[in-house]
Amino acid sequence: MSSASSVSASELDQLLIARHGASAVQRFKSASVGLAGAGGLGSVIAAALARLGIGTLIVADFDRVEAVNLGRQQYFIDQIGLPKVEALRANLQRIHPGVRIIAQPLRVSAANLLELFGTVDILVEAFDDPIAKAELTATWLAACPQRPLVGASGMAGCGPANQIVTRRPFGHFYLCGDGHSAVETCGSLYASRVGIAAHHQAQAVVRLLLGLDPVEDCSP
Repeated sequence: MSSASSVSASELDQLLIARHGASAVQRFKSASVGLAGAGGLGSVIAAALARLGIGTLIVADFDRVEAVNLGRQQYFIDQIGLPKVEALRANLQRIHPGVRIIAQPLRVSAANLLELFGTVDILVEAFDDPIAKAELTATWLAACPQRPLVGASGMAGCGPANQIVTRRPFGHFYLCGDGHSAVETCGSLYASRVGIAAHHQAQAVVRLLLGLDPVEDCSP
């Protein structure tokens, strides 16, 4: 095995195969996942998926890294001022250089949603703004009803971790969170609780790629 400073993407893949199996890793490597948002949800989801060697991540966000973001987002002090998607791409490449990162420094809207994400197998909604969440959800479900959308709703405050769940409102739409806790009513966003919701979203993606139901355990 090479030294830590010179581990290649193929060596990382072999380590993943040893841990998860060749079939699972091949599914991950063949997948294309879209992330609409690179903040507290999106940056955490992206890191989780990169650690599995996801083939392609298309990440779109118009924002830049600010000092306040460091409280719950996967960025560093020396990245303040950089476009989030560029900073995130650099961080993800340090995790697994074999993951293809397409960074789109744009505001996602109904007008450009399909242009940005029309080729992905699964789209993940990772916005803060509820209006933007609703617009993306309505647009995607109308245009691509057979392709999964994994969204999030309700993760503010410091409520119990077990309140964060994954459910399927209908069709191929999966929603992670407690469904009600907003900053306006429950207070601040904590990295720990937002991270739980983000990892619910990442796990939903993993199960979908493995052909498993994100909500129900169908094992015998």
